[in-house]
Amino acid sequence: MLANKVIAVTGAGRGIGRAVALACAEAGATVIVNDYGVSMDGSEPSSQVADAVVKEIEAAGGTAIALADDISTMEAGERIVSTAVEKFGRIDGVVTVAGILRERMLFNMTEEEWDGVIQTHLKGTFTVFRAASAVMRKQEGGGSLVAFTSGVGMWGSVGQANYAAAKAGIVGLMRSAALGLMKYGVNANAIAPVASTRMQANVPGGTAETGEPEDIAPMVVFLLSDAAREITGQTYTVVGNKIALWSQPREIKEVTNDHRWTPEELAERLVAEVGTDRLPMLEYMEMMKARAAAAEQSSS
Repeated sequence: MLANKVIAVTGAGRGIGRAVALACAEAGATVIVNDYGVSMDGSEPSSQVADAVVKEIEAAGGTAIALADDISTMEAGERIVSTAVEKFGRIDGVVTVAGILRERMLFNMTEEEWDGVIQTHLKGTFTVFRAASAVMRKQEGGGSLVAFTSGVGMWGSVGQANYAAAKAGIVGLMRSAALGLMKYGVNANAIAPVASTRMQANVPGGTAETGEPEDIAPMVVFLLSDAAREITGQTYTVVGNKIALWSQPREIKEVTNDHRWTPEELAERLVAEVGTDRLPMLEYMEMMKARAAAAEQSSS
């Protein structure tokens, strides 16, 4: 499905990114394998993980190039795209998987913990999307942008305010890219994956569903292919054998007045006539708590 296409994948040295890079190569793409190669705490960058994936692709008869750049810099985003263009003449798709976690309650979070997550996830998606879209809008055939978000970007998180904010920002960036680039033949979509990875293993309390990194890759290949050219601005959950479409945000209920509202009028009418929309994460947390209690009871 990706024959003759050139695809760049960030965070491609491990986990979901690696599975995506291998699947793209298997589908016929030439792959730019980007991974800064840091440990979980963000230290000790190395090109070894990206090089190892390139060797896997080449051993299977594919073509790939490794880059060990920090995508939170504009220079790295440009280098990923320029390498594809210089070596192979074009860039048909980019997939921004790279990410880090720095869990902390909001009132204890440091500036470094906030900045690191925002820069890697949100800015790292921007740097690659920005560089790729500048080329794609001018080349024949346009291109595809695939971002990676998370359910907590839509739901919120108890102990990952930085991560949730970054992932919500990625969805806003993706939708803006979809709207702005549609006329150039460039589509943009996002995937909220759930899979067993280094990052997922550090999620407090675990997740209700999980799968493997290889479960995510087919959806990415599809979104990069010509079969998905008319799909844009969408967010999909992919977990195991399940694929789910997220709704677009819309106003769901309103109340109007024939004059400017006063605080007293709002206190009297807003909750009664408009109400609230309960946070889905609260329901999820209740479900996980009940599941843990049932498991403890059955084991005792």
